[in-house]
Amino acid sequence: MNKIAEFIKTNRKAAGLTQKDFAMRSGLGLRFIRDLEQGKETVRMDKVNEALAMFGMEAVPGRKDKNK
Repeated sequence: MNKIAEFIKTNRKAAGLTQKDFAMRSGLGLRFIRDLEQGKETVRMDKVNEALAMFGMEAVPGRKDKNK
């Protein structure tokens, strides 16, 4: 699982939200939340940032992890 997927899933659960609850509160689709948490590589970055914004975070450029 990639770092963003792990972050979203961990923090969503810590907030006591189901995927459906999180989708409704963030304004994103349930399918997108499922794909994101499963680490799908072809998700839209604008939507990723909407999900991260729920926790006061955003995706920013960084060096690729060579040990992926």
